[in-house]
Amino acid sequence: MVKMKKFLILSLVCLLTLCGCGKIPTLKNGEEAVVTFAKGDEEYQISAEDLFEELKTNFGLEATLKLIDTYILEKEYDDYVEEAKENAKNYIEAYVNAYGSEENFLNMLRQRTNYSSIDAYEEYLYLSFMQSHALEEYAKSLVTDKEIEDYYNDKEKEDIEVYHILITSKATDSMTADEKKQAETEAQDKVKDLIKKLDEAEDKLETFKTLAKENSEDDATKDDNGNLGYINYHDLGDEYNELLDAAYKLKDGEYSKSVITTELGYHVIYRNASRDKASLEDLKDEIIEDLANEKLENTKNISVDSMKSYRGKYNMKIIDDNLNRQYGIYLNNLANSSSNQD
Repeated sequence: MVKMKKFLILSLVCLLTLCGCGKIPTLKNGEEAVVTFAKGDEEYQISAEDLFEELKTNFGLEATLKLIDTYILEKEYDDYVEEAKENAKNYIEAYVNAYGSEENFLNMLRQRTNYSSIDAYEEYLYLSFMQSHALEEYAKSLVTDKEIEDYYNDKEKEDIEVYHILITSKATDSMTADEKKQAETEAQDKVKDLIKKLDEAEDKLETFKTLAKENSEDDATKDDNGNLGYINYHDLGDEYNELLDAAYKLKDGEYSKSVITTELGYHVIYRNASRDKASLEDLKDEIIEDLANEKLENTKNISVDSMKSYRGKYNMKIIDDNLNRQYGIYLNNLANSSSNQD
Protein backbone atom coordinates (compact mmCIF):
# COMPACT_ATOMS: atom_id res chain seq x y z
CA MET A 1 0.00 0.00 0.00
CA VAL A 2 2.85 2.40 0.80
CA LYS A 3 4.45 1.83 -2.57
CA MET A 4 1.11 2.31 -4.31
CA LYS A 5 0.72 5.65 -2.55
CA LYS A 6 4.16 6.66 -3.77
CA PHE A 7 3.15 6.26 -7.35
CA LEU A 8 -0.24 7.85 -6.89
CA ILE A 9 1.41 10.99 -5.59
CA LEU A 10 4.02 10.94 -8.35
CA SER A 11 1.28 10.51 -10.94
CA LEU A 12 -0.70 13.41 -9.50
CA VAL A 13 2.39 15.59 -9.36
CA CYS A 14 2.94 14.77 -13.04
CA LEU A 15 -0.68 15.74 -13.67
CA LEU A 16 -0.08 19.10 -12.01
CA THR A 17 3.03 19.55 -14.13
CA LEU A 18 1.13 18.81 -17.30
CA CYS A 19 -1.59 21.24 -16.33
CA GLY A 20 1.08 23.89 -16.13
CA CYS A 21 1.83 23.53 -19.82
CA GLY A 22 -1.37 25.33 -20.89
CA LYS A 23 -3.75 27.94 -19.60
CA ILE A 24 -4.90 27.07 -16.10
CA PRO A 25 -8.52 27.88 -15.28
CA THR A 26 -9.10 29.78 -12.07
CA LEU A 27 -11.95 29.67 -9.58
CA LYS A 28 -13.91 32.68 -8.40
CA ASN A 29 -11.75 32.88 -5.29
CA GLY A 30 -8.60 33.05 -7.42
CA GLU A 31 -7.36 29.52 -6.77
CA GLU A 32 -6.13 27.44 -9.69
CA ALA A 33 -8.45 24.65 -10.82
CA VAL A 34 -7.12 21.21 -11.74
CA VAL A 35 -10.48 19.61 -12.53
CA THR A 36 -13.74 21.13 -13.71
CA PHE A 37 -17.01 19.35 -14.46
CA ALA A 38 -20.66 20.20 -14.75
CA LYS A 39 -24.13 18.74 -14.76
CA GLY A 40 -26.83 20.87 -16.22
CA ASP A 41 -26.47 24.42 -14.99
CA GLU A 42 -24.34 23.41 -12.03
CA GLU A 43 -20.55 23.62 -12.30
CA TYR A 44 -18.01 21.96 -10.01
CA GLN A 45 -14.28 22.39 -9.60
CA ILE A 46 -11.38 20.85 -7.71
CA SER A 47 -8.76 23.43 -6.92
CA ALA A 48 -5.01 22.95 -6.82
CA GLU A 49 -5.19 23.77 -3.12
CA ASP A 50 -7.81 21.05 -2.56
CA LEU A 51 -5.63 18.55 -4.38
CA PHE A 52 -2.52 19.59 -2.48
CA GLU A 53 -4.27 19.21 0.89
CA GLU A 54 -5.52 15.76 -0.12
CA LEU A 55 -2.08 14.68 -1.23
CA LYS A 56 -0.45 16.12 1.86
CA THR A 57 -2.90 14.41 4.18
CA ASN A 58 -2.73 10.96 2.58
CA PHE A 59 0.68 10.73 0.94
CA GLY A 60 2.60 13.80 2.05
CA LEU A 61 4.73 12.32 4.81
CA GLU A 62 6.15 9.58 2.61
CA ALA A 63 7.04 12.01 -0.16
CA THR A 64 8.43 14.52 2.35
CA LEU A 65 10.69 11.96 4.06
CA LYS A 66 11.92 10.72 0.71
CA LEU A 67 12.97 14.25 -0.25
CA ILE A 68 14.47 14.89 3.20
CA ASP A 69 16.48 11.67 3.38
CA THR A 70 17.72 11.92 -0.19
CA TYR A 71 18.95 15.46 0.41
CA ILE A 72 20.60 14.68 3.75
CA LEU A 73 22.29 11.45 2.71
CA GLU A 74 23.59 12.87 -0.55
CA LYS A 75 25.13 15.73 1.44
CA GLU A 76 26.45 13.47 4.19
CA TYR A 77 27.83 10.75 1.90
CA ASP A 78 28.48 12.49 -1.39
CA ASP A 79 31.43 10.15 -1.93
CA TYR A 80 29.04 7.17 -1.98
CA VAL A 81 26.39 8.58 -4.34
CA GLU A 82 27.90 7.24 -7.56
CA GLU A 83 28.46 3.81 -6.05
CA ALA A 84 24.85 3.68 -4.84
CA LYS A 85 23.59 4.70 -8.28
CA GLU A 86 25.79 2.09 -9.92
CA ASN A 87 24.58 -0.60 -7.51
CA ALA A 88 20.96 0.28 -8.27
CA LYS A 89 21.65 0.23 -12.00
CA ASN A 90 23.36 -3.16 -11.75
CA TYR A 91 20.41 -4.58 -9.83
CA ILE A 92 18.03 -3.37 -12.52
CA GLU A 93 20.18 -4.89 -15.27
CA ALA A 94 20.32 -8.19 -13.39
CA TYR A 95 16.54 -8.21 -12.98
CA VAL A 96 15.99 -7.39 -16.65
CA ASN A 97 18.33 -10.22 -17.68
CA ALA A 98 16.60 -12.61 -15.29
CA TYR A 99 13.16 -11.78 -16.69
CA GLY A 100 14.32 -11.74 -20.30
CA SER A 101 13.38 -8.16 -21.19
CA GLU A 102 12.50 -4.77 -19.73
CA GLU A 103 8.88 -5.37 -20.66
CA ASN A 104 8.73 -8.64 -18.70
CA PHE A 105 10.43 -7.06 -15.71
CA LEU A 106 8.07 -4.09 -15.78
CA ASN A 107 5.06 -6.40 -15.91
CA MET A 108 6.39 -8.20 -12.85
CA LEU A 109 6.88 -4.89 -11.03
CA ARG A 110 3.34 -3.81 -11.75
CA GLN A 111 1.89 -7.16 -10.74
CA ARG A 112 3.89 -7.77 -7.57
CA THR A 113 5.18 -4.47 -6.22
CA ASN A 114 2.82 -1.75 -7.47
CA TYR A 115 5.77 0.13 -8.93
CA SER A 116 4.62 1.71 -12.19
CA SER A 117 7.99 2.17 -13.89
CA ILE A 118 11.49 0.73 -13.87
CA ASP A 119 12.95 4.20 -13.26
CA ALA A 120 10.85 4.56 -10.12
CA TYR A 121 12.05 1.19 -8.82
CA GLU A 122 15.65 2.10 -9.59
CA GLU A 123 15.16 5.33 -7.65
CA TYR A 124 13.85 3.30 -4.71
CA LEU A 125 16.88 0.99 -4.88
CA TYR A 126 19.24 3.96 -5.00
CA LEU A 127 17.80 5.50 -1.83
CA SER A 128 17.82 2.07 -0.16
CA PHE A 129 21.55 1.71 -0.84
CA MET A 130 22.16 5.20 0.53
CA GLN A 131 20.16 4.40 3.67
CA SER A 132 21.97 1.08 4.18
CA HIS A 133 25.35 2.77 3.86
CA ALA A 134 24.27 5.48 6.29
CA LEU A 135 23.06 2.84 8.76
CA GLU A 136 26.40 1.02 8.64
CA GLU A 137 28.28 4.26 9.24
CA TYR A 138 25.91 5.17 12.06
CA ALA A 139 26.55 1.79 13.72
CA LYS A 140 30.29 2.43 13.49
CA SER A 141 29.81 5.79 15.17
CA LEU A 142 28.31 4.01 18.18
CA VAL A 143 31.48 1.98 18.78
CA THR A 144 33.48 3.34 21.72
CA ASP A 145 37.24 3.35 22.24
CA LYS A 146 36.80 1.08 25.27
CA GLU A 147 34.85 -1.44 23.20
CA ILE A 148 37.62 -1.42 20.62
CA GLU A 149 40.31 -1.95 23.24
CA ASP A 150 38.37 -4.71 25.01
CA TYR A 151 37.73 -6.48 21.72
CA TYR A 152 41.42 -6.28 20.84
CA ASN A 153 42.51 -7.68 24.22
CA ASP A 154 39.87 -10.39 24.50
CA LYS A 155 39.22 -11.59 20.95
CA GLU A 156 42.09 -10.70 18.68
CA LYS A 157 44.66 -13.48 18.34
CA GLU A 158 48.11 -13.81 16.90
CA ASP A 159 48.37 -15.28 13.41
CA ILE A 160 49.30 -18.96 13.42
CA GLU A 161 50.61 -21.22 10.70
CA VAL A 162 48.46 -24.33 10.48
CA TYR A 163 48.59 -27.51 8.42
CA HIS A 164 45.54 -29.73 8.15
CA ILE A 165 44.35 -32.99 6.71
CA LEU A 166 40.68 -33.19 5.72
CA ILE A 167 38.84 -36.50 5.61
CA THR A 168 35.23 -36.51 4.43
CA SER A 169 32.51 -39.03 4.97
CA LYS A 170 31.33 -41.13 2.04
CA ALA A 171 27.75 -40.93 3.27
CA THR A 172 25.09 -40.14 0.65
CA ASP A 173 21.42 -39.18 0.82
CA SER A 174 20.44 -42.55 -0.63
CA MET A 175 21.97 -44.43 2.32
CA THR A 176 20.02 -45.70 5.28
CA ALA A 177 20.61 -44.17 8.70
CA ASP A 178 22.82 -47.12 9.69
CA GLU A 179 24.83 -46.86 6.48
CA LYS A 180 25.38 -43.15 7.00
CA LYS A 181 26.50 -43.73 10.57
CA GLN A 182 28.94 -46.38 9.36
CA ALA A 183 30.36 -44.02 6.74
CA GLU A 184 30.86 -41.30 9.37
CA THR A 185 32.58 -43.78 11.70
CA GLU A 186 34.93 -44.89 8.94
CA ALA A 187 35.95 -41.28 8.24
CA GLN A 188 36.61 -40.63 11.91
CA ASP A 189 38.58 -43.87 12.23
CA LYS A 190 40.77 -42.78 9.34
CA VAL A 191 41.61 -39.54 11.16
CA LYS A 192 42.40 -41.52 14.31
CA ASP A 193 44.71 -43.74 12.29
CA LEU A 194 46.55 -40.67 10.95
CA ILE A 195 46.97 -39.37 14.51
CA LYS A 196 48.41 -42.75 15.52
CA LYS A 197 50.97 -42.53 12.70
CA LEU A 198 51.98 -39.09 13.91
CA ASP A 199 52.35 -40.42 17.45
CA GLU A 200 54.79 -43.01 16.16
CA ALA A 201 56.78 -40.66 13.89
CA GLU A 202 60.10 -39.11 14.87
CA ASP A 203 59.78 -36.04 12.63
CA LYS A 204 56.20 -35.01 13.25
CA LEU A 205 56.02 -32.11 10.77
CA GLU A 206 57.56 -33.98 7.82
CA THR A 207 55.37 -36.97 8.54
CA PHE A 208 52.32 -34.71 8.67
CA LYS A 209 53.21 -33.19 5.29
CA THR A 210 53.54 -36.63 3.73
CA LEU A 211 50.26 -37.82 5.22
CA ALA A 212 48.52 -34.67 3.97
CA LYS A 213 49.70 -35.22 0.40
CA GLU A 214 48.64 -38.85 0.49
CA ASN A 215 45.33 -38.56 2.34
CA SER A 216 43.85 -35.06 2.52
CA GLU A 217 40.67 -34.44 0.57
CA ASP A 218 41.17 -30.67 0.56
CA ASP A 219 42.24 -30.18 -3.05
CA ALA A 220 43.21 -26.56 -2.39
CA THR A 221 45.95 -27.45 0.13
CA LYS A 222 46.91 -31.12 -0.21
CA ASP A 223 49.59 -30.47 -2.83
CA ASP A 224 51.10 -27.88 -0.48
CA ASN A 225 51.35 -30.42 2.34
CA GLY A 226 48.01 -29.31 3.77
CA ASN A 227 49.38 -25.85 4.59
CA LEU A 228 46.67 -23.26 5.34
CA GLY A 229 49.34 -20.60 5.82
CA TYR A 230 49.24 -17.99 8.56
CA ILE A 231 45.59 -17.68 9.49
CA ASN A 232 43.26 -15.98 11.92
CA TYR A 233 39.53 -15.82 12.51
CA HIS A 234 39.17 -12.95 10.06
CA ASP A 235 40.83 -14.90 7.26
CA LEU A 236 38.62 -17.96 6.97
CA GLY A 237 34.90 -18.57 6.77
CA ASP A 238 32.78 -19.63 9.71
CA GLU A 239 33.08 -23.24 8.60
CA TYR A 240 36.67 -23.19 9.92
CA ASN A 241 35.87 -21.82 13.39
CA GLU A 242 36.03 -25.21 15.11
CA LEU A 243 39.37 -25.90 13.46
CA LEU A 244 40.75 -22.54 14.59
CA ASP A 245 39.40 -23.02 18.10
CA ALA A 246 41.36 -26.26 18.32
CA ALA A 247 44.49 -24.76 16.71
CA TYR A 248 44.66 -21.92 19.24
CA LYS A 249 44.62 -24.46 22.07
CA LEU A 250 47.80 -26.02 20.69
CA LYS A 251 51.34 -24.77 21.11
CA ASP A 252 53.71 -24.32 18.20
CA GLY A 253 54.95 -27.76 17.11
CA GLU A 254 51.90 -29.61 18.46
CA TYR A 255 49.19 -31.51 16.57
CA SER A 256 45.64 -32.42 17.48
CA LYS A 257 45.27 -35.69 19.40
CA SER A 258 41.53 -36.13 18.79
CA VAL A 259 39.22 -35.83 15.79
CA ILE A 260 38.27 -32.23 14.92
CA THR A 261 34.82 -31.96 13.35
CA THR A 262 33.69 -29.07 11.15
CA GLU A 263 30.93 -28.74 8.60
CA LEU A 264 33.55 -29.61 5.98
CA GLY A 265 34.34 -32.99 7.51
CA TYR A 266 36.94 -34.38 9.93
CA HIS A 267 40.43 -32.99 10.48
CA VAL A 268 43.79 -33.52 12.08
CA ILE A 269 45.83 -30.32 12.37
CA TYR A 270 49.41 -29.29 13.07
CA ARG A 271 50.25 -25.86 14.50
CA ASN A 272 53.68 -25.04 13.17
CA ALA A 273 54.44 -21.45 14.12
CA SER A 274 52.98 -18.15 15.27
CA ARG A 275 53.79 -14.49 14.97
CA ASP A 276 53.04 -11.51 17.15
CA LYS A 277 49.52 -10.17 17.18
CA ALA A 278 49.04 -7.18 14.90
CA SER A 279 48.89 -3.80 16.61
CA LEU A 280 45.62 -2.25 17.68
CA GLU A 281 46.12 0.51 15.13
CA ASP A 282 46.50 -2.02 12.31
CA LEU A 283 43.38 -3.92 13.36
CA LYS A 284 41.25 -0.96 14.41
CA ASP A 285 39.17 -0.62 11.23
CA GLU A 286 38.53 -4.36 11.17
CA ILE A 287 37.49 -4.36 14.84
CA ILE A 288 35.17 -1.38 14.36
CA GLU A 289 33.47 -3.18 11.49
CA ASP A 290 32.98 -6.32 13.58
CA LEU A 291 31.58 -4.34 16.52
CA ALA A 292 29.33 -2.32 14.22
CA ASN A 293 27.91 -5.53 12.76
CA GLU A 294 27.18 -6.72 16.29
CA LYS A 295 25.33 -3.48 16.99
CA LEU A 296 23.34 -3.82 13.77
CA GLU A 297 22.23 -7.27 14.89
CA ASN A 298 21.59 -6.52 18.56
CA THR A 299 20.68 -2.85 19.01
CA LYS A 300 16.97 -2.23 19.29
CA ASN A 301 15.49 0.35 16.87
CA ILE A 302 18.90 1.11 15.39
CA SER A 303 17.55 1.74 11.88
CA VAL A 304 14.94 4.19 13.23
CA ASP A 305 17.48 5.92 15.45
CA SER A 306 19.91 6.15 12.56
CA MET A 307 17.72 8.33 10.35
CA LYS A 308 16.49 10.33 13.34
CA SER A 309 20.13 11.08 14.10
CA TYR A 310 20.93 12.26 10.58
CA ARG A 311 17.79 14.42 10.42
CA GLY A 312 18.69 15.90 13.78
CA LYS A 313 22.24 16.59 12.64
CA TYR A 314 20.81 18.73 9.84
CA ASN A 315 18.30 20.38 12.20
CA MET A 316 15.38 19.05 10.20
CA LYS A 317 12.07 20.63 11.25
CA ILE A 318 8.71 19.85 9.71
CA ILE A 319 6.94 23.18 9.78
CA ASP A 320 3.54 21.94 8.65
CA ASP A 321 1.57 20.91 11.76
CA ASN A 322 -0.29 18.11 10.01
CA LEU A 323 2.86 16.56 8.54
CA ASN A 324 4.72 16.97 11.82
CA ARG A 325 1.95 15.15 13.67
CA GLN A 326 2.08 12.35 11.07
CA TYR A 327 5.85 12.15 11.52
CA GLY A 328 5.50 11.63 15.26
CA ILE A 329 2.94 8.87 14.72
CA TYR A 330 5.21 7.32 12.07
CA LEU A 331 8.20 7.17 14.43
CA ASN A 332 6.06 5.76 17.23
CA ASN A 333 4.67 3.05 14.96
CA LEU A 334 8.18 2.09 13.81
CA ALA A 335 9.37 1.80 17.41
CA ASN A 336 6.34 -0.30 18.39
CA SER A 337 6.79 -2.53 15.36
CA SER A 338 10.42 -3.17 16.29
CA SER A 339 9.46 -3.92 19.91
CA ASN A 340 6.85 -6.43 18.80
CA GLN A 341 9.38 -8.20 16.60
CA ASP A 342 11.71 -8.54 19.59
